[in-house]
Amino acid sequence: MKFVVTSKGDETSNTLAQKMRTYLLDFNLEYDETHPDIVISVGGDGTLLYAFHRYQHRLDKTAFVGVHTGHLGFYADWRPKEIEKLVIAIAKTPFQIVEYPLVEVIIRYLGGGKESRYLALNECTIKSVEGSLVVDVEIKGQLFETFRGDGLCISTPSGSTAYNKALGGAILHPSLQAIQVAEMASINNRVFRTIGSPLVLPAHHTGMFKPVNDVDFQITIDHLTLLHKEVKSIQCRVAQEKIRFARFRTFPFWQRVRDSFVTE
Repeated sequence: MKFVVTSKGDETSNTLAQKMRTYLLDFNLEYDETHPDIVISVGGDGTLLYAFHRYQHRLDKTAFVGVHTGHLGFYADWRPKEIEKLVIAIAKTPFQIVEYPLVEVIIRYLGGGKESRYLALNECTIKSVEGSLVVDVEIKGQLFETFRGDGLCISTPSGSTAYNKALGGAILHPSLQAIQVAEMASINNRVFRTIGSPLVLPAHHTGMFKPVNDVDFQITIDHLTLLHKEVKSIQCRVAQEKIRFARFRTFPFWQRVRDSFVTE
């Protein structure tokens, strides 16, 4: 089996990553940064996000596993003291594959031209570079509302515990094939009105966001911040691709939520 180890870059993570690489080579696994069967991320959830974007071109062939060197994460669930156990599991145990949905973002431009397509593991956010964001929100081709406010966050179920939660969005179990649209400081008065609640769209529903005025957009795809000009529409839906996680033990999602947000 071919593997690669990615690191957050700090001394602790680098040391741990090098140790895992050495152990796995001792088990006669092949280190391959180009075509890995498994990507081991050492650091935190952010480190795994970087790894996901690095290898998103081969999601159907690569599985991910995360080791956290800081706070317990939703993607990085192995502890440093467990690396020997993880190494043996990778080298000797057939692992279970668990797939999580992604959000597909397609940006189209005025005057035609090639559209831009992105995949996000956590979320996509849409903001205006200057002033309030004003967009027509369409669901399944039908106008739902005209949104006015700071911006919109479109998240995956696995990303629902991140920025989406800070915006008052619901926490969705990662097994659900859906995306969630949460508002950022919407404007609601006698003239302007939005739904004021997060929307959960199933896999067969598409959300389309069309600018009402001529502005530049700041769009984030997970940790990436992008500037887009002359935007005609931004389309978001559940992607056909999925991220694949290598599971060597149970992954109690609701226990992870409780440990992260409820218990001291």
